[in-house]
Amino acid sequence: MNVAIQRAWKVIDAGLNLFYPPVCQLCREQRATYDESYICAVCRRKARAIEPPFCKKCGTPFEGAITAEFDCNECKDADLKFDSARAAVRVNAFILDVVHKYKYARWSWFEKYLGDLLVNAASWELGTDHWDFIVPVPLHSLKRREREFNQAERLAGYLSRATKIPVNNSVLERVTPTQSQTRLTRQERAENVRKAFALRGKVDLKGKNIVLIDDILTTGATTSACAAILRKAGAAKIQVWTVARGG
Repeated sequence: MNVAIQRAWKVIDAGLNLFYPPVCQLCREQRATYDESYICAVCRRKARAIEPPFCKKCGTPFEGAITAEFDCNECKDADLKFDSARAAVRVNAFILDVVHKYKYARWSWFEKYLGDLLVNAASWELGTDHWDFIVPVPLHSLKRREREFNQAERLAGYLSRATKIPVNNSVLERVTPTQSQTRLTRQERAENVRKAFALRGKVDLKGKNIVLIDDILTTGATTSACAAILRKAGAAKIQVWTVARGG
């Protein structure tokens, strides 16, 4: 970040502090500024980074001293269309609170925190291979109008700026306004999104390596449905990255 941008952020931070007290917007006890996404150091420690061992297919972390690569039992029974999925942190009450307030209550100041989690986890691994572009999981037009933004697109922008991998928002579209996946079983989730996505017109992805971005991965149904469409268009390699991994 150059000096001019740093100064601009300081001015913005100072101005916002006139309207929003520099206090953590989660615990309301510790100091936290706009530049810190109004999340204090104490609350940040609640995030649990994902470290090996984890399933090489879906990225589910496991406890114990597993040194060899492995596929978890869920992946052995699932027909996931992406090559691998990775996430920065595990889903817990803290992460869900941040994501939900960001997505549904429009607490936009949490965006930088989530973007930084993704960038810090993904940048090095993505830098070890060639990637043609980043594709965010799309929202249906009705949902986008309701929410006013697509969190996957915004997070993809953070990762693009850090890795120099371009974002391509014109590849996929969501053609069906599906119900929420939250209360559905694994099988119901897969069926719910099976025909939810399509290519935007005639797209040739032959031989392309693609990074697919979303905020949270649980069963992988949504990202797998997207990956299936990308595969049919010729994509060679698809790696999913999300901020958090649930399950």
